[in-house]
Amino acid sequence: MSRKRRSYEAGHKPKYLVIIDGSPECDRALYYASRRAARNNAGVLMLLVIEPEDRHQQWLGVADIMKAEAHEAANVILDQFANRANGIAGITPERVIRDGEKAEEILGLIEADEDIAVLVLAAGTGKEGPGPLVSNLGKTVANFPIPVAIVPGYLGDEELDALS
Repeated sequence: MSRKRRSYEAGHKPKYLVIIDGSPECDRALYYASRRAARNNAGVLMLLVIEPEDRHQQWLGVADIMKAEAHEAANVILDQFANRANGIAGITPERVIRDGEKAEEILGLIEADEDIAVLVLAAGTGKEGPGPLVSNLGKTVANFPIPVAIVPGYLGDEELDALS
């Protein structure tokens, strides 16, 4: 059972959660969320999950260096997307980096932050289907603690402007 959402209570502000994963459609989700947030006086929260590669390194020092490098690279990516959000809608998104399995970390962040009101994803446009995140969440969306907005990945800026 998820914590009660408090997004619209006094002293709280709703947030659109966007998963930053390096996919081409990720930009579409951020674009839509940024425009919606600006229009609704809400915020954007970007989550980048560093998934475990080989956590069983023989030398702890090597694992620590790998983790530090992964976090440094994640911050560079989040800087780029934060600049994009600012250019789109004049907002400065919050940023979170977590280590672990993507689905677990998404649910953990939603549980921890009661102001997250909507998870915004974008569907892929390739032959492989809508993308792994949309596909996996599609199986559990009936039990998800918040609404999930899925933006068609083929929509351009003008089309998203009209919708947001």
